[in-house]
Amino acid sequence: MVIYKQILQSKEVNQKLLAILLDPDKIIWDNVEYLIEKIKQSPATHIFIGGSHVQNDILDELIIALKQKMSLPVVLFPGNPSQISDQADAILFLSLISGRNPDYLIEHQVNAAPILKKTQLEIISTGYMLIESGGETAVERISKTKPLDRYNLDLVLATAQAGEMMGNKLLYLEAGSGAKNAVPLEMIQLVAKNIEIPLIVGGGIIDLQGIQSAYKAGADLVVIGTAFENDADFFNTDKK
Repeated sequence: MVIYKQILQSKEVNQKLLAILLDPDKIIWDNVEYLIEKIKQSPATHIFIGGSHVQNDILDELIIALKQKMSLPVVLFPGNPSQISDQADAILFLSLISGRNPDYLIEHQVNAAPILKKTQLEIISTGYMLIESGGETAVERISKTKPLDRYNLDLVLATAQAGEMMGNKLLYLEAGSGAKNAVPLEMIQLVAKNIEIPLIVGGGIIDLQGIQSAYKAGADLVVIGTAFENDADFFNTDKK
């Protein structure tokens, strides 16, 4: 459990982590070299790969290209079992604990288990919580589940604590890809103070200040996806 151990060690010393999320469906292959250079210039500590659909077949090729050019750990963030690649280093074994669709609570996991047993991937069980963000996200549409009310902090906390008690090693608060609103800072703070496992926060973060605010509230690892997709210079503090 090398990658998870590193996340735990970073949490212990309050070293904040950053993942850039790449959706294979949104990758323009001719721009991969440029994308890799921009990631290398960023403060990213991890690369997450996955999406709600992933219709193309470049997953293995993309991971191989990334690992040839950089040493950052590549972690799968799958929407379904078809998004498993043994070229990656680890996989977030997600259970959508904010919803009640059995396919995303256990069915996809059952289908993925025989595939994962044939790989050397580090498997990191992750309680995945979709938070209402001002509009329907791809996760909500595909999973056919409703996000948790962003103002019902008690329910969000109880769900997070239940996920921890069930044995999840990570908790992921997700506003969704391209979310109108990020996860509320008050929610991050409440959950972070009342769980022991590392907390991941993503969705709706549109600037560097948003990252720092999530860290200050208690996020151990922040995920940037859409903002980096839309602007490869997102992390360039010198840009005008």
